[in-house]
Parts: sequence; structure tokens; C-alpha cells
Amino acid sequence: MNDFDRARKVYEETPIPQELAQRVREGIQQGKRNRRKRTVRRWLSAAACFALLLAGLNLSPTFAKAAAEVPVLGGLFRVMTFIHYDMSDGGINYAVSVPKLEADGDFAEAVNTAIQERVELHMERARQDWADYQEAFFATGGTEEEWGGREMDVYVDYEVMSQTDTQVSFVVTLAEGWVSFMEERYYYNLDLAEYRTLTLEDILGPDWVELCNQSIQEQIESSVDEEGFTFFFAPEEGGFTTVDKDTDFYIQEDGTVVVAFPRYAIAAGAAGIPEFPIRTD
Repeated sequence: MNDFDRARKVYEETPIPQELAQRVREGIQQGKRNRRKRTVRRWLSAAACFALLLAGLNLSPTFAKAAAEVPVLGGLFRVMTFIHYDMSDGGINYAVSVPKLEADGDFAEAVNTAIQERVELHMERARQDWADYQEAFFATGGTEEEWGGREMDVYVDYEVMSQTDTQVSFVVTLAEGWVSFMEERYYYNLDLAEYRTLTLEDILGPDWVELCNQSIQEQIESSVDEEGFTFFFAPEEGGFTTVDKDTDFYIQEDGTVVVAFPRYAIAAGAAGIPEFPIRTD
């Protein structure tokens, strides 16, 4: 086993600290304060909350009207916080803000439907994960005292990364934190004038693969420390090889494209979600 394998093994076997849930909750709240100055907090019963989220995200105009709105993003569209709540139920702490793209045409409706379906799946999976964990805990001899009021955090939020009169780039984050932490991000880069999703080729041109690969490889190489260690995996160990049409990205306000990879996809978890600004100069 080489040094890289040993370091990777040590990282993956490092136990999750008991205070993780509290740190996750604090991070969620701090991030929401930083990104959004205007929020509307609605404390709902669990039944009403789930009914709205799982069965009526697009059937509740009263709730949508009451939700917080971010400023209008250009003349063709805006992004709204369609559902927002913070609540606790059955040992699960929910911090949820679901976005909605408000624009004419079927394209916006299709985007909203995709977001809603992902949120619904995330909520159902999180509740099932928690139920399975509780069942396994007590089935293997765990006691109520040992359970000790354990909690799970479920998180849904979004961030608008950039916008012009006709285009918007935003990221939806779904996460759950308990004995482990799971995070998924979904990237939306939309042209509302042409009713389509933007691609890396649209923004970077026909040489987009070469531009991305060169820039990403340079940044990975620059991450190697003086002892030759990096959190990034070698290509033969599952590390970065090339971008493709399914590679995630978002667009910054200055127009810079930032390519992103899921946690653990090309690097150890300690690297977080690897992001690479693509240099074109």
C-alpha cells in the first residue's frame, strides 16, 4: 500500500464526530443568513407540511404568494422561494427552501417539475433512512437511554449564482446529516429567451473539452503539497480524466464557468465538492 492509499484509508475510516449534527445545523442557518436577507418563516404541522411538499407544490397559489421572493432577475423571468419552512418532527430537523422559476412557457414548468420531483424523492429517502436507522439501532440491542435524543437534519436550499436579462444559473442543494453526511447538488443553467439548457460548449466554444481538461488538470497539479500529497485521486484510481456533456457547472456573475464534481467522485471527502474555474486566457 502506497502513501496515497494509506492516507485515503485513514480518512475514510475516521469516525464522524458526535457534534456533526449541531455543526450542520449551525452551518445551514449561517449560510441562509448570508445568502438571503428576506425570508418568511412558516411553522407548519408535519402533516400539513408534507401534504404541501409532496402533493401540492404547484397547487397552492396562496402559499406561493406568501413565500419569500428574490429580486426580479431580468425581464423574462424571476426565481421565487415557493416553499420555505424550518421545523422539527419525529427527531428530524427540516430546513427547507424550494425554488420556483416563474416564466412563460412549458420550459419553466418542466424545470419546476424536475426540481419538485427531486425534492420529493429527497424527503422520502431521508425519512426512510431515519426510520431504517432507528429500527436497526433498537433491533441490535440499543436502548432508549443510548439513543439519547439523536436527531437528523434534512436540508433543501438554492442559490442564484448569476443572472442576465435572459439567462440564469442557480444551484439546488439537498442534504441530510446524522451519523453521516450526504449532500447532492443540481445545477441549472438556463436560457429563458431560447427555452433551453445551456451547455459548456455554448459558453466556451467548440474547444470546450480541451479548455476544461487543461484548466482542471493544472489546478489539480497545483494542489500537490511539498510532500507530494493531494486529496485528488490518480486517474487509474478513479480520479479526473476528462469532462463530458454530463459534467456539472455553474456560471459566476463575471461570466466565469465553474466546473463541479460530486463529493468523492475524483477526490477524498476532505476535499469537499471540487470546483474548478475554467481559465480561458
